[in-house]
Parts: sequence; C-alpha cells; structure tokens
Amino acid sequence: MSVLPNLVWLRSFEAVSRLGGFTAAGAELGLTQAAVSTHISALETQLGHQLFERTTRKLELTASGRAYLPSVRKALQDLAVSTDSLFGNRTAGSVTIRAPISETVLIIAPALAEFQKTHPELDIRLLSAIWADTALETGTDIEIRLGTGNWPGVHAEPLGPEKIVPVCHPALAERLKEPADLMDLPHIHILGFDDHWPRFFEAQSLTQPSGHSGVTVDTSLAAVELAAAGGGVALLLGKVAARLAGSGRLTTPLDPGLPSMRTHYLLNRDNSSPRKPAVQRVETWLRDLFAA
Repeated sequence: MSVLPNLVWLRSFEAVSRLGGFTAAGAELGLTQAAVSTHISALETQLGHQLFERTTRKLELTASGRAYLPSVRKALQDLAVSTDSLFGNRTAGSVTIRAPISETVLIIAPALAEFQKTHPELDIRLLSAIWADTALETGTDIEIRLGTGNWPGVHAEPLGPEKIVPVCHPALAERLKEPADLMDLPHIHILGFDDHWPRFFEAQSLTQPSGHSGVTVDTSLAAVELAAAGGGVALLLGKVAARLAGSGRLTTPLDPGLPSMRTHYLLNRDNSSPRKPAVQRVETWLRDLFAA
C-alpha cells in the first residue's frame, strides 16, 4: 500500500484528463488552478513519468498518461459506488441486501422486479459476495449466507433444508438414466463445495473415479454457465437448480438429489432490536422466496 499515490493527486489527474485543463479541474474540485498543477507535478514526480504534454495552447495526455487513466478512473468510480452503496443517504425505505453472487443472480434478482411492483416505496440495494465474511458488512441490513449457521455475533435464521442435485444441458441429460451414468461424463467442481461429488457417489454406493476429466470453477454461477453450454454435469443447490430447470437452460435428470450439509440463512445483526418496517417487509419476502 505504501507505493500508492496520494488519492487527492489521482482525483486531480482524472479531473484534468476529463476536463482538459487545470482551471476547469480546479473549479470542479473546489481548488485553485495552482493547487491542481501542484498535484499533477507531485504525481508525476512520484511515478517518474510525465503524464501531460504542456504547451501554450493546450494540455494533452502523454502515452504514459493515456495508459494510466483507465485504471485510475475505474478505481475512483469503484470507490464512489462502494461508498454510496454502504454509507450513502439511507432513508426509512432503504434496505441493503447482501447475498452470494449465485443466489443474487439466479434467485433474488429475477424475482426482485415483481416485488418492486408491489413495494415501489422501497429503495433496495442488492450487493453480491463471492466469499462470505465472518461479520456482517457495515451498511448491510440483511444478508443471505450459505453455511452451517455458526457465525458469531449475528442472528442466523435458517431458510429451510437444502439438497444438492445434478444439473446439465437437456441434450446431455438424455445420456443419464441412472446415477452410474455420471461416471462417463465430465464433472464440474466448485471450489468450497469439494465434498459434493464424493458424498454424491458415496450415497449412490458408487466409487468416485480417479483421474476423471472435469473443470473446477470458483462460483456456482460459473458452473451454471459451463453446464448450460454442455460442458459437463454440476452439483448445485436445489433452490438454484429448480429455478434453472424452470427456465429450460438446464435440467435435473436425477432428482430428488442428496441432503446438503449447508443451507441458506437469513442474517441480521441483533435479533433483540426491532428492525425498521422496510427491512421486515424484505425479510418476509426473502423467506417466501427461498421457501418456494
């Protein structure tokens, strides 16, 4: 972190690049032209590269400046979006939900439009997470998390039992008549769910083949896209698989599946404190959504 330039200098660099001059950038940032010029000079000194070509008529980015600008602009934009999402003005009707990225994309987001029609007064922020932290994120009202429910410092409400089921492209499903047929197909593995395939084969009294071909991905969402493209068979949570089967992209040829060691939980910070009505309405909706 010690090699990062001063954030104020980077903000001045982005503004000058976008507005084309020190004076215009200073007016936007509430600084003098001289202060902006000093920021750019200090940034160039630290980087050891000239970022602008200065002439009497115009100011232009150098090759180094043009190469650096996209990264700086994206970093500032990401920081602004994250800050507003977590700490922005929050009204009585604002509710921030955080959920695993697969559940966000495949379960919550598709149902959110209909919920908004009946609750237009709510301002909902839906954030995605790949890996769950131990503590709740600051600014998060509700979190959906997958696990065993033993997270300290939070109240975890189970959203019903889960199971794992094989899913694949409908064309590939024609080759699956019984669990043993899975031995001859590519397996899609998901990091964090390494026990799924061994448990599935054990439950079917089958021995998992060694050296079997397959692909490992880091999210269930990636596994869904790979399976939908005909890349193999994935073991997904039943609530996710059911919605995918309804869309026709994937099918579950060997239901009813296997009980999962993990289930979905609805988390909040303190179950003893009354939550605002908007949060309670969204919690009720999420309970119904995950129970469907």
